Parts: sequence; C-alpha cells; structure tokens
Amino acid sequence: MSKIAVLTNDLQYELVEKNPERVAAVAAATPHFTAFLDEIRRRGHHVFHLQLVNDPDDPNAERYDGHLPVQRGTRGAEVIEDFLAPEDVVMEKSKDSGFYETDLHERLQALGVDTVLITGMQTQICVQTTAADAFFRGYNIWVPSDCVVSARQEDKDRALEWLDGYCATVSDSAEVISVLDAEGALPRKNIKTP
Repeated sequence: MSKIAVLTNDLQYELVEKNPERVAAVAAATPHFTAFLDEIRRRGHHVFHLQLVNDPDDPNAERYDGHLPVQRGTRGAEVIEDFLAPEDVVMEKSKDSGFYETDLHERLQALGVDTVLITGMQTQICVQTTAADAFFRGYNIWVPSDCVVSARQEDKDRALEWLDGYCATVSDSAEVISVLDAEGALPRKNIKTP
C-alpha cells in the first residue's frame, strides 16, 4: 500500500479563469504537472484533488464583481478535466487548507499515507496553508516547485522560500520522481530552526 499522496489545490475552472495571469500560469504548468500526476499514478500512489466549494453564507468568501464563484454543482467548481483520472479522489473543502473542517486527515490515515506532495494554486495561499496543516499533523511534506502556481511569480517565490525554510522539502517534479525511484520513498526533511 502506498504511503504517498499528491494533494492538488483549486485546479477548478472558475478559479483558474479568474484572470489572465492565473490562466497563463496554469497553462504553462499543465504539461509537466499532468505528466507528473501520470507518473505518480503509474507508481501506485494516491491523488486527491481538493476542491474549493464556497458557502454562500461565508462573509470571507471572495466575490468576483458580486458573484460568488465555485458554488456546489456548478461547472466553475469542477476540477479541470486535464488533471483528473478515474482513480483520483475529489473532495470538497470550504477554506484554503484542505485539512480545515474536512476528513482529509482521516482518509489519508486510513490509506496509511505519511507523505504528502502538495501542489496546485495558489502557492502563497492554499498550498502554503495545506502544507502547514499537514505539518501540524505529522506528515512528511514535499512541494514540487513546478507543480504549484500563483498569479504573480513573486508570490510563488516567497511562498516556496517560506515552505522550504519551515516545513517542506521543495524540489522540482523530476527530482521527486528520481528520488522515489532510487529510494522507494521520499525522505523526511530534517527540521532546524535558527
């Protein structure tokens, strides 16, 4: 049984299509991102897509010109088809972190998962908060730097620096696959604070 799961964040039509910067960032990442997911699946590891679904009563949910995006049952809330495979798990979340008020931890534990690769959009928000919450729950965390996106490069860079300095091993997806193939697992980061 695989102890590794990839967690994608917010790869949903309405979130990606919010602005040209997001569209361009996701389009640039998609070829190697989808190839990485295929390699992960081929090796028998799990893929969970964390799907943001906004609650109409949430006063903090961002509106797009008065419109509440990614509402349950809408096309805009669907995970983009390019990233999906039949064996993947799609699970809803209502906030940035995939662990906040969800059963993600229980589902991962039931599968014996101890290592999570956190991917998706946006690096400085959903990727970062999901990684922190995974760390608080004792997971080994890797972030493939070419499988995370942000509308602004500086936001992505800042978030990757924070993740690497705190709770995650940050590398590119090719290195993740190389380490997996060589070692059969992903080593845990040796956490040292200054």
